[in-house]
Amino acid sequence: MSAADLDAVAAVFAGNRYMTLGTADAEGQPWVSPVWFAREGYDALFWVSSPETRHSRNLAVRPQVSIVVFDSQVPVGSAVAVYMQAIAAEVTGAYLEHGMEVFAREDAAQGLRPWTLADVTAPARHRLYRAAVTEHWVLGPRDERLPVRPA
Repeated sequence: MSAADLDAVAAVFAGNRYMTLGTADAEGQPWVSPVWFAREGYDALFWVSSPETRHSRNLAVRPQVSIVVFDSQVPVGSAVAVYMQAIAAEVTGAYLEHGMEVFAREDAAQGLRPWTLADVTAPARHRLYRAAVTEHWVLGPRDERLPVRPA
């Protein structure tokens, strides 16, 4: 994988605030959702959702997910995308505080009200989720997916 491909991964993450999260229910029925995210490096993506949403219910029974981050505003033929496979789950226990720090940093960088632990613990409506990315690909010049290992 070239340095240009790695630069493309960094640029896609830097320039986009939403990921498309692909989940499936217990029977394998697919579902995709746009989700605002914060990242920790290239291997951990965090988001906040209600446990009652379809994608959250799907994660509870099938943690394997696919994720795409891309800019939908570029002209046809010039798209750059990062495709990922990951294992996702609600963040609980001792790691919750760390995950909220990552998420709050991105909130602040975007000029948003920072989420707090109180916003994602019972009886609050939302929870923090994390996708541990296991594989990455970028869209190649001939509409092919090229594996990449971001540093």
